Amino acid sequence: MKAYIWDLPTRLFHWSLAVLVVAAFITAKVGGNAMVWHGRIGLAIIGLLVFRIIWGLVGSTYARFFQFVRGPATILAYLRGAWQGQGHNPLGALSVLALLGILTAQAATGLFANDDIAFEGYLVPLIGSDLSGKLTGIHQLLENGLLFLVALHVGSIVYYARVKKHNLVKPMINGWADGSPDESAAGGGALPFIVAVVIAVTFVWVASGALLPPAPPLSATPLF
Repeated sequence: MKAYIWDLPTRLFHWSLAVLVVAAFITAKVGGNAMVWHGRIGLAIIGLLVFRIIWGLVGSTYARFFQFVRGPATILAYLRGAWQGQGHNPLGALSVLALLGILTAQAATGLFANDDIAFEGYLVPLIGSDLSGKLTGIHQLLENGLLFLVALHVGSIVYYARVKKHNLVKPMINGWADGSPDESAAGGGALPFIVAVVIAVTFVWVASGALLPPAPPLSATPLF
């Protein structure tokens, strides 16, 4: 029997975020003109993160934070093998929160970062160069933490597949997992989805610097 666990918005978020994180890493390493795309990708990641936070409140059953964020007792029960359930397991939930947290911090600092050459974050005009330099350092430092969490996440998926014979990838592709039909997710729907998208797009618009006053025009330099 099968249970419908992961709704389409959650699955689209998951794979879109994975692609964008890889793209952000590549463009950062290439540098130069690719940094323009790095900034745009960062804005897209911000939009996805805001969407996921809202969807974690109004989405379907297993997408909601209150369903998968567990306390110490549940985590200990899981480690003893006494936990049964659908969706994120208690340890997986910690991994999700850690990834969302570090990505949010990195995307936020990226808005105020610069590469000391030709590119600067969309909200750099709001702060001074000294603070921008410090936030750039934090932005770069968080990269190491993100790489560690991504490696841990992928390693856990491989472990579950090889050792526990539990495929975590397939349900995130088609939405279905082994279980009783009465365990299927409920809630979410078109209206909450639209609300989450509108809020996410608004955040991206603000983060792009749309509310900042236009830069003053460059004064013409006399030829003689």
